[in-house]
Amino acid sequence: MPEYPFLPQTEGEIQEMLRTIGVDSVSDLFKDIPDKFEVDLAIPESEDEFSVLRDLKELSQRNTSLNELSVFRGGGIYKHFIPSAVQRIGCRGEFLTAYTPYQPEVSQGTLQMLFEFQTMICELTGMEVANSSMYDGASACAEAALMAVRINGKSRVIISESLHPEYISTVKSYCFGGNIEVELVKFDRETGQIDCGDLESKLSENVSALIVGYPNFLGVIEDLEAIRSIIGEKVLLITAANPIALGLLQAPGNLGADIVVGEGQSLGNPPSFGGPGFGFFASKEEHIRKMPGRIIGQTKDKEGRTGYVMVLQTREQHIRRSKATSNICSNQAFNVLLASIYMSLIGPKGLKDIARRCYDKAHYLANRIEKMDKLRPVFTGPFFNEFVVEFDGDLSMINSRLLEEQILGPLDLGKFREDMQNYGLICTTEANRNEEVEFFAGRLEEIE
Repeated sequence: MPEYPFLPQTEGEIQEMLRTIGVDSVSDLFKDIPDKFEVDLAIPESEDEFSVLRDLKELSQRNTSLNELSVFRGGGIYKHFIPSAVQRIGCRGEFLTAYTPYQPEVSQGTLQMLFEFQTMICELTGMEVANSSMYDGASACAEAALMAVRINGKSRVIISESLHPEYISTVKSYCFGGNIEVELVKFDRETGQIDCGDLESKLSENVSALIVGYPNFLGVIEDLEAIRSIIGEKVLLITAANPIALGLLQAPGNLGADIVVGEGQSLGNPPSFGGPGFGFFASKEEHIRKMPGRIIGQTKDKEGRTGYVMVLQTREQHIRRSKATSNICSNQAFNVLLASIYMSLIGPKGLKDIARRCYDKAHYLANRIEKMDKLRPVFTGPFFNEFVVEFDGDLSMINSRLLEEQILGPLDLGKFREDMQNYGLICTTEANRNEEVEFFAGRLEEIE
């Protein structure tokens, strides 16, 4: 009997395997790896179950739960209130054990859920078709750039500099492999919106698409109609949208967007260490055969009953490689399930009410900050629930002091841009109670 019965091999078995393949030790298997890449994993010796549980509990108690904090930080991942029914319904065994619905005759529940999700995303974005999800908002944005190139055959993508930096980085990575040129368009330092003059200067015959945030990473709402008029009809407009904001803002599809993508975490998914979330992806119907991912359709069987099937699966596993639109091998079906339950429970009116509360709390807080001596709102453009503030002091130290008061303070934009040292992105959602907003404003006044 081995000393640690839960390990798959005994020491004797390991030595026998090493003799069979002709090496003296496990480390010899990795001797071809240069020393500069060697990393000491510092994995501790195994212990009994009681000791492991004790150690894990001690480690967990070092963490701070967002439920114990007043959260005023966003930047792409948001803390919203999630009705208890979302997790309760989503954790039913039928959903947890469901897999990719290759066989529609035994997957009607999953297929219907994904079809309903697609429908709700179309209603939310003002687009005509949507797929059944992507990995996350950043990869959905990058896939949209590749899709635009497939549509019009042009090899240059321009991106507003105010798009989320991680989205920009992901788009660049995807485009690098496809020999697609990526260029950034400046944002106006007064309004925070895209610089229309610089946009016009970056337009050329080989521009495939423009990507903008809605709202952008600085929290500012872009004027999509004005942007559409500048770029004309030959350049595709890709919009990376906040789905909660769409409860209040005009749908991008109604303002000229060709493709709408975004991060869906805020729809019923908790902000667990920044994930997992899911990407949503919607487009005009004329481009449906260029879309990545899977698309679920509704049909009738031979007896006239409603049924659901995967109507498009444009990836290499299913079709010729040269015809594939992407190699997305999975979607985020469980996260999409939570989002579908969430949207079904709150409905259109509920989403509008949530968006209104996010908006009102942010604007109330911004008005309070405008009256403070050493804090200055930076941009004049319209915003939804996030806005940038310049601090006179060291923002990292200010955030440390706020955390002592159980407040998760602004996102430090200096970590993303050298020219934004001590600029903080402040966020509010409906989950911030009025007294929390007042307490946060009071702490800022004291710290300044």
